[in-house]
Amino acid sequence: MRAIGRAVTLSLIVAGAAQAQDWIVMNGAEITEVLTDRSVTYDNGATQRFFASGRTLYTHGEPSWGSWRVEGNEYCSLWPPSPDWDCYAVQSANPDGIVFLDDFGNRFEGRIHPQ
Repeated sequence: MRAIGRAVTLSLIVAGAAQAQDWIVMNGAEITEVLTDRSVTYDNGATQRFFASGRTLYTHGEPSWGSWRVEGNEYCSLWPPSPDWDCYAVQSANPDGIVFLDDFGNRFEGRIHPQ
């Protein structure tokens, strides 16, 4: 894990236990479609908005601006001051569940808000 980038990203996405849902692996086009111009709410009450411009705003007390993009079939984020992008596989569950999976098998769940 890249220490700074991963630490910031992990602090931004709250881990949650998988509920009894059928999680479906998303491809790059699906990730882009489901995140662009939408917000995700995490278990700790934080929200993250994914702008079409590639910017992302995480709000939990203090706002934090970063960047996001899709590479292949993964969601990737960059949180200053780190120069490194961290990438996650993404799964969805109806009606609005989303989970980000890191390289170590950790699951970070949230709920997607409609546009």
